[in-house]
Amino acid sequence: MSNVPRHTALDALHRSLGATMTDFAGWDMPLRYGSERDEHNAVRTRAGLFDLSHMGEITVTGPQAVDLLNYALVGNIGTVGPGRARYTMICREDGGILDDLIVYRLAETEYMVVANAGNAQIVLDAITERGAGFDAEVRDDRDAYALIAVQGPESPGILKSVTDADLDGLKYYAGLPGTVAGVPALIARTGYTGEDGFELFVAPADAEKLWQALTEAGKDVGLVPAGLSCRDTLRLEAGMPLYGHELTTALTPFDAGLGRVVKFEKEGDFVGRAALEAAAERAETAPPRKLVGLIAEGRRVPRAGFSVVADGKVIGEVTSGAPSPTLGKPIAMAYVDAAHAAPGTSGVGIDIRGTHEPYEVVALPFYKRQK
Repeated sequence: MSNVPRHTALDALHRSLGATMTDFAGWDMPLRYGSERDEHNAVRTRAGLFDLSHMGEITVTGPQAVDLLNYALVGNIGTVGPGRARYTMICREDGGILDDLIVYRLAETEYMVVANAGNAQIVLDAITERGAGFDAEVRDDRDAYALIAVQGPESPGILKSVTDADLDGLKYYAGLPGTVAGVPALIARTGYTGEDGFELFVAPADAEKLWQALTEAGKDVGLVPAGLSCRDTLRLEAGMPLYGHELTTALTPFDAGLGRVVKFEKEGDFVGRAALEAAAERAETAPPRKLVGLIAEGRRVPRAGFSVVADGKVIGEVTSGAPSPTLGKPIAMAYVDAAHAAPGTSGVGIDIRGTHEPYEVVALPFYKRQK
């Protein structure tokens, strides 16, 4: 692997906007353009524009594309209609999570799997290997797409002004081909912020034109460019898991409280089925640690890996922590023992450099947008 970071098609534009750049999964990505708090609040109240071109697109086509995906992934891809999308996972034979994914059904026998940047090669290799014997082609399309997201309550209006696609008819977790600002795009109503919004898959050569058109379309309603830093606090408030934090190969979907994505009722075998059936049973008889929300009573910010404590004993571990601009307090997601997982459980704290800071246990998500 080369140590030289990869650049998205919008790299020069980010630098011209004064972005603070950071290495993320081998890509040079904008962390923030100004204040991450301002960017976060803009997405919650107006709109933010994100470059997500580091995500990994894998196209699966052919007569048995759906059979391959049903075998390779834990979800039931056979029930995804054309133009719809499904959140799912790919697991190892032992049930450990390799990645969480979104699968878009683009046509009758064509699917696009979108993997996290840091896992894209792992997912590509796994699906390719699992595809042996299926009449389907697995194609690495990471270089074929740039991905721009517009997120926030003003995003439908902004996008409507530059496309004639039927956005009103586009449901959450659906996608349709269209033209945005004269550029061919796959328009998906998906996102990772807890707000309404869209993700636009376009050719890299068209990315800058699209970014500029959206910037222009959104300038009167407060659209701002937004970096990965606020994307993290937005998804944390929305209780959305991040691979490498809430999801790892050491956890099954049942350990992560996401057993609902595993569809045992689908026909045929799938990778990890036996291990996941055992994990499902274990989760019922002896619940594993549960993923909960924690809200600080004080001001100190917890970080991933910090211990959650009660009665002087370690009862869990923080997976993500940050100041919450929306709540005005530090928040965290953590796996804790089932005995301390109920919202309102008293006496729970986080060990922050030797001091047990008091925290309130709450149900996830911390924030839910008003429909």
